Amino acid sequence: MAISERRQRSSERKMFSLCPFWQTSTTTNNSSTSSSTQNLNHNGNGHMETVATSKRSKTVTSITRSLFPPRRRLRLDPANYLYFPYEPGTQAKSAIRMKNTSKSHVAFKFQTTAPKSCYMRPPGGILAPGESIIATVFKFVERPENDEAQVDLKSRVKFKIMSLKVTAGVDYLPELFDEQRDQVTVERILRVVFLDVGRPSPALEKLRRRLAEAEAAFEARKKPPPDTGPRVVGEGLVIDEWKERREKYLARQQVEAVDST
Repeated sequence: MAISERRQRSSERKMFSLCPFWQTSTTTNNSSTSSSTQNLNHNGNGHMETVATSKRSKTVTSITRSLFPPRRRLRLDPANYLYFPYEPGTQAKSAIRMKNTSKSHVAFKFQTTAPKSCYMRPPGGILAPGESIIATVFKFVERPENDEAQVDLKSRVKFKIMSLKVTAGVDYLPELFDEQRDQVTVERILRVVFLDVGRPSPALEKLRRRLAEAEAAFEARKKPPPDTGPRVVGEGLVIDEWKERREKYLARQQVEAVDST
């Protein structure tokens, strides 16, 4: 019995040695399983590292923006307040001058906390480098309760002026500020201050001069451009006065000839 068992074991060993691919397949399966596990771990760690890196970059960007605010592109006058003449029950007007102090074209836009009682003219636009404009701001001045004199001549209404760097030749659209929200700069948040019209002051006189300038500039923009030369129709065809007079003269001659006959 012992001899037969030994022979059986030796025969199994010979068969196992004759079929080496069993060993190879087993080793390959084990190695493939371990490599796939390592790949999954590596991919998972790489994804977590990417997410962590993006979060760190966003945090650094937000901290940088808070510590180093963006450079202003517009110079405002007045810089912090919008002055209105205090006339209850009327629509008061204020004016602000804006100048593009950057080296590129800049789009600007107004926003207010009271859009139902305030509006701006123009509400937005594009300024070339060094160009300036006087914007007019309209606000309805409400009457105080019980017709009492208002002691505090300040208002809770605020105006925000935003700017955006644009390329030359781009048409102004309010949607530009939504499409490029990350590039928008808040130039200033202006508070409303009322001026007593019964007390002359340098601020009131300056406001009146500024409003006159704004009105004159608005009327100038409404006028058609001046005629700088002869009218050009098509490409290279110039209609001059001599040709027009000659055509009118020939037309009159034809009419007179028909009448005579």
